[in-house]
Amino acid sequence: MRTIYRARIVRTLGYPATGEWILVDDRHVQRVGVGEPPPADRTVALPGATILPGFVDAHVHLTGTGMTLGNEELERVRSAGELVALAERRSAKGAVTLLAGFDETRWDDPALPTIEALDEIGPGPLLIRRVDGHTALANTAALRAADVLGLAGVERDVAGEPTGRVTQEANARLSRWAALTLSDQEVQQLQLAAAALAAARGVTTIHEMSMPYELGLRDLEVFLGHRDQLPVDSTPVVATMDIPQVMDLRLAAIGGDLPVDGSIGARTAALLAPYADGDGEGACYYEDDELAQFFHAGHAAGLQVGVHAIGDRAIEQVLSAWERVYSSLGSRGKRHFRARRHRIEHFEMASADHVERAAMLGLAISVQPAFDARWGQAEGLYEIGVDEHRAAAMNPFRTVLQRGLELGAGSDSPVTPLDPMLGIDAFEHHHDPAQRLSRQEAIRAWTNGGARLAHLEDKKGALEPGMHADFAAYDTDPMETDSVLGLRPILTVSLGRDVFAA
Repeated sequence: MRTIYRARIVRTLGYPATGEWILVDDRHVQRVGVGEPPPADRTVALPGATILPGFVDAHVHLTGTGMTLGNEELERVRSAGELVALAERRSAKGAVTLLAGFDETRWDDPALPTIEALDEIGPGPLLIRRVDGHTALANTAALRAADVLGLAGVERDVAGEPTGRVTQEANARLSRWAALTLSDQEVQQLQLAAAALAAARGVTTIHEMSMPYELGLRDLEVFLGHRDQLPVDSTPVVATMDIPQVMDLRLAAIGGDLPVDGSIGARTAALLAPYADGDGEGACYYEDDELAQFFHAGHAAGLQVGVHAIGDRAIEQVLSAWERVYSSLGSRGKRHFRARRHRIEHFEMASADHVERAAMLGLAISVQPAFDARWGQAEGLYEIGVDEHRAAAMNPFRTVLQRGLELGAGSDSPVTPLDPMLGIDAFEHHHDPAQRLSRQEAIRAWTNGGARLAHLEDKKGALEPGMHADFAAYDTDPMETDSVLGLRPILTVSLGRDVFAA
């Protein structure tokens, strides 16, 4: 099937730079050109529209995103009382109640509800996950049902009683327990709904950050079982250190969002100096030798290895471990190492020295620009958590780009919305003007950058002959409009399939 898509302009982000039509032969781009198009089996007229390469979201959690699609009310909550009232309305009356997406840093009063207030909602287990996934609120029934009371991360009051707030290991087990209360079909529907949302936002490829330690291996198995039927293409990355398992699944990458530390919101990101509110220094979740051994074994197995690192102490640990691996290699081995583009997800509190060392190692950096838009502005979460001075230096996007590192962008949905336009705007309006990207640089990070992070630059991120037919059409040109916020496609095509039409 040969299809011609005619538009006002086709921006290829390749060569030639622009055209008036694109010829698709099955799954691939055959030509982009101007003037009268060649014969085709089908013609799709998009008068006045602009076609861009499909966006690549380099960090997505499909199941979590699907869950939050039914939790939009949590974004409007502005107090503990409102959260409790919402949980009461959503209570399953004896069965398990799951909510996800609250952010107390946006409340008028950031005090969390007490466990007594959570227990009063009803007798059934109740779990409410914070927007970053690194903190949850659980009533007594949920703490007991998930058997987490003896684990690290269960916050306790001065009398030694649980407060209902959980982080670290207890949070992960609570999440696994909650995920297993869903049927395979429910998980499949959540993933499908999230993938459909991606298509409606002009995203044609996602990097699915599978989290078996939080959602169980079943979540990954369901995803792999219907991956080819999803409306968008996907690159799975499993947050595990089990190298044989990943190789048995014939995947090319391992680690992904495997957390070396936690988050600033949960006060579990590992810092070199204490949090500004005196709430400790966070935690590194692995010993130095354990991390270096994982990196070495993953690299030796031919895999691309990645981890989650937010705090400056976690980034320091990751870079030091990679430097141990790199220094053990000969000249040819070092060249192969750099070509692998091992990844760091988030990289938020990276110093200039960290950026330079990462560049020397040839690491690829996966960033979430909407984090800066949501929490990096004056008097936001980052300033409150780590102080104004350290917050000012966070998310050094332009420095990463200028020092020659591979830079790709993602949403970390459901942490921030699965919406590349929100991320593009965040790049353009970084809290530090010196770290802002231009519109073209931002779009490239969301297209070619994401493709390169997954070694897919010969297939995705541009519209050239032989590349995947992944693109989106817009009534307003994203390259020329004053603001891209709220811009939505009128058509999205993934692997040659029309997967969304407005």
